[in-house]
Amino acid sequence: MIMEFLAVIVAGFGGFGVAHLLHRLSRRNLPDWIVPVGAAAGMLFMLVWLEYTWAGRFEAGLPDEVIVVSNNEHRIWYRPWTYIVPLSTRITAIDNRVRQTNRNNPDLVKTGIILKERWALTFGFQSLFDCAAARRADLTEGTRLNDAGIPVDAEWYQLASDDPFLIVACGGGAAYGGPREEGSDSGGRG
Repeated sequence: MIMEFLAVIVAGFGGFGVAHLLHRLSRRNLPDWIVPVGAAAGMLFMLVWLEYTWAGRFEAGLPDEVIVVSNNEHRIWYRPWTYIVPLSTRITAIDNRVRQTNRNNPDLVKTGIILKERWALTFGFQSLFDCAAARRADLTEGTRLNDAGIPVDAEWYQLASDDPFLIVACGGGAAYGGPREEGSDSGGRG
């Protein structure tokens, strides 16, 4: 955040410099107020650029095994330009680095979910996908699994068969050397 603050300040100085140079080159024919307006414009353009590029910069830093499946876009009244080009405020990704397929039931795939929101901490948790039934259950500390590795007390969420989360979770491991199998020595928990 401090780097973005400094970038906005530097952009303000840059806008000031460009406007001041134009004012001088015009032999002071441009109005005097052009210089502070140039500084403000530089800062505003830098703010807008930072807001619109944060998602791409975050995605570029992700490993190949982490696949972005959703970008939430918002239109906000106090940022009228978002009605023309919506602003991405949240990214949801599937982390295939922790992907495991249940040995007893290959249709069950456990994988990581990463939630990244602008100006917020990154949040991660694990989900269990039932690829055959097109559903998902989020795993928490209190989730208990039976001997077959199936959650006993989890809340299942039904997904559409073309849901990007389901497609990436159920097919994502094959693109990265195949899924790792959950060992039976872990007591059904991986």
